[in-house]
Amino acid sequence: MQDIRGSLRRQSLLVALVCVVGDASLFLLRGPFPEAGWRAWAVLLCGVAVNAALAGAPRHSGWVALAHAVLFAGAPLLLCTCQGYVVGNNAGILIAGYRAGAWLRLKPAVLALGALLAGVTAGCLEGGGRTANDWRLIAISVGVSALLPWLVGRYTTARRAYIADLERAADERRQHEEEAVKRAVLEERTTIARDLHDVISHHVSAIGVHAGAARLGLPDGSDAVRKSLGAVESASRSAMADLRRLLDLLHAEPHAEQPGLDNLDELVETVRAAGLPTRLTLGGEPRELPGSLDVALYRIAQEALTNALRHGQGPVEVDLNHGRTEIVLTVTNALRAGRREEKEHAHRGLAGIRQRATLFGGRVSYGETGGLWQLRTTFPVEST
Repeated sequence: MQDIRGSLRRQSLLVALVCVVGDASLFLLRGPFPEAGWRAWAVLLCGVAVNAALAGAPRHSGWVALAHAVLFAGAPLLLCTCQGYVVGNNAGILIAGYRAGAWLRLKPAVLALGALLAGVTAGCLEGGGRTANDWRLIAISVGVSALLPWLVGRYTTARRAYIADLERAADERRQHEEEAVKRAVLEERTTIARDLHDVISHHVSAIGVHAGAARLGLPDGSDAVRKSLGAVESASRSAMADLRRLLDLLHAEPHAEQPGLDNLDELVETVRAAGLPTRLTLGGEPRELPGSLDVALYRIAQEALTNALRHGQGPVEVDLNHGRTEIVLTVTNALRAGRREEKEHAHRGLAGIRQRATLFGGRVSYGETGGLWQLRTTFPVEST
């Protein structure tokens, strides 16, 4: 805003300077100085003053137009004994008319126009010569010197207001479109959340309920089966908790949070409860990570432990190391002996892990060494 005001100020000063130099130079060349004497100098100085006033604030445009009209009408009275004279504000009165039409509200603009019309008409009549005796020439002079600049100013103002209305309408239309898109996305997310709740949560809950009922109905001495059913119950409860968090996110709930590294202990406990010996080791100095990276690390650990639970055997080592420039998550477990298909399933599970890692510039390495399967995921982080 300050740049625009400064630019307008500089432009108004330049316009006023051009009017002062142009009108003063013309009057010095053609003015009746020998015949009129001090009166010619008075007209010159008045012309310089009213033209310099064109650099003033726009709110004074009406008074500036009145001053130009008075000079245009008064100059012939001072110079009436001279022939071939010119008034001292031929260019200035045009700019004054334009400013009055462009910057003033309708009522003061019309009053300024009336003053200009009267001043130019009086100047033509008092100047004598052919113009004063021909009403057509007077009408042309009044139209060119007073009416036309004022009309151009009004047109400029109307056009500026029209463009502003178009821009405002475009902004409102863009806001409405963005709001419509947001509403559509929210409705779609709500629909997805409702379908997930209806289709998945019912079955997951049923799994937990039936597993619990089966565990309670087991006879004594079925410890292995009882432990497996307990793991199913724990896994179903964990799945329901994750599902509820995801549903909250789909519902755009502000309090909904995805699990992160702070929940890694709970994840390891869940795997232990399922019967797979698991140990978590933390290294380095923990730091605050971006929320999306924190969630990605948790999900990668969850996927790796799920693969170990399904296709491997214990013990499982989970190592999370916070370095200065990178954070490394390593999951190591033994593969079941003599089952090649377990390796194939482990390879398939890497697709989702790789996809998550790629989003954050991470690297994934994996392989089998001495009967142990190791997955190593490295993410770059800013050094502190």
